Amino acid sequence: MWKIFVAFVAFALLALFVIMKGGDKIDMQGEAAGHNPTEVHESASTPATPAAPAAPAMPAAPGAPTPAEAAPASK
Repeated sequence: MWKIFVAFVAFALLALFVIMKGGDKIDMQGEAAGHNPTEVHESASTPATPAAPAAPAMPAAPGAPTPAEAAPASK
């Protein structure tokens, strides 16, 4: 049991040493998930180009059922 206590004290002292050496340079936030306000993405600096318009759908053949008529009604 005393070995666990000694290991805990040694780990705590090592952690305190690392924190004291790091000073204000230690970032405790973990991964910021891209919320860095100083980071500039390329898409933010260049204007977005509009997408090309979609091609018109081909007209249905005469007498062909519409999609609503072709699908079976679920009850």
